[in-house]
Amino acid sequence: MVRRNKTNYIIQSVAHALDVLEQYFGEVDELGVTELSKRLKLHKNNVFRVLATLESRGYIEQNRATENYRLGIKCLHLGRRYIDHMGLVRQARPILADVARRCGESTFVAIMRRDRVVPLEAAEACERVVRIRPPLGEALPLHCTAVGKAHLAFDPEQQLRAGLPEQLERFTDRTIVDRAMLFEQLDSVARSGYSIESGEFFEDVAAVAVPIRDYTRSVVGSLAVAGPAYRIPSERISSELAPLILEAGRELSHRLGFNE
Repeated sequence: MVRRNKTNYIIQSVAHALDVLEQYFGEVDELGVTELSKRLKLHKNNVFRVLATLESRGYIEQNRATENYRLGIKCLHLGRRYIDHMGLVRQARPILADVARRCGESTFVAIMRRDRVVPLEAAEACERVVRIRPPLGEALPLHCTAVGKAHLAFDPEQQLRAGLPEQLERFTDRTIVDRAMLFEQLDSVARSGYSIESGEFFEDVAAVAVPIRDYTRSVVGSLAVAGPAYRIPSERISSELAPLILEAGRELSHRLGFNE
């Protein structure tokens, strides 16, 4: 029996609805029917039917003052349900809170999604007036974030490295854009067990991260501590934060069934 490509089964109207949710409302807060019609290259009547369907299920809501549309509360509920169903996040929550309390910095756990790394859950150091708020749900680059480097460095097949472009994207003056230089750093990360970023993606933000493994011994996520760069110098990383995050990473991996 010949297996058909799954793209042959795509329902176009469903695809249009997902385009609305994923692409266009991810860029701006609100959009009108006319603007969506132009972006989707669909007739206004078709766009209105898509919006009416999404609105009836709570995924889209209309701002009565502007008559534009925006994401609805159902999107949040669905996202939270996904997160709550993940064993990684459930097991990570108490560890995140403990690490944040002990070091006085924000902590978060992230996972790979395609060629990006996505923070899912965080704990903030509430006693700090100045603190980092991890960008939950935002797809972050691999080559210039501590959580991304943790995945790159501990990928046994090095498939993630192979997928990196020859010229890496620059986000700040400190971003490593040369693949050879990045790979040299990743080899050092693999030896030390933890990765570092310092103003490479967000200016004035520093972070330390470790990989998280499960019972299959695969890397299923990364755990990080992040804070203002002036509070996380290299001396503090080596003396305090690296040992703390390595210990937390081992504990979380153990809870997920990993045995060294």
